[in-house]
Amino acid sequence: MAAMRVLLVEDEARLVRSMRKGLSEQSYAVDVASDGGAAIDYASVNPYDAIVLDVMIPPPDGFEVCRRLRGDGVTAPILMLTARDAIDDRVRGLDCGADDYLVKPFDFSELLARLRALIRRGGAKQLPVIEVGDLRIDTRSRRVTRGKRALTLTAKEYALLEYLSTNAGRVIGREELAEHVWNEDFDAFSNLIEVYINRLRRTIDRDHDRKLIHTVRGAGYRIE
Repeated sequence: MAAMRVLLVEDEARLVRSMRKGLSEQSYAVDVASDGGAAIDYASVNPYDAIVLDVMIPPPDGFEVCRRLRGDGVTAPILMLTARDAIDDRVRGLDCGADDYLVKPFDFSELLARLRALIRRGGAKQLPVIEVGDLRIDTRSRRVTRGKRALTLTAKEYALLEYLSTNAGRVIGREELAEHVWNEDFDAFSNLIEVYINRLRRTIDRDHDRKLIHTVRGAGYRIE
């Protein structure tokens, strides 16, 4: 799965910590909104690949947030979360524009499966294997090899490599990398992207005459 950016709309702090940690470990960049107003603000300015929206949040509630987002032209897939399991609540959520519905408590693996399905349905690039030269990325097992050597990457290194490789041959600027691999808290003035690019270079290109990761001065980075 290509590196994805998700908006998590949830006001239960403990659940937020758990879900954000789990999603980040799966290479998702996660922004968090704890009320309906913040959710609308985030979604109006950021390009999300999916939105996980709890119904019972401080006003406006999840139903109203969903209705407003769809009315504003936001097309990101929306997965609604709720402790309610009544059929009419599910119908109301879908009628407001939600794409799927998950009742609390839920297993995290089911949340991931629902998200993957929604993102696929939304038309995001989903390649089971990405190859750039002798670099091979199995996106299902998250196994990365170059030639015959298996490479060990952190979750963020993997997300960065996968996004670059999905867009192989294209120059990716800092802003785009920040949007899709990091999240709203990313400091645009930090050198974090450069640090991770250098770490990737050491892992991917070390001991190889043919370098795959290239810097395009003043424009960004390209893998080819």
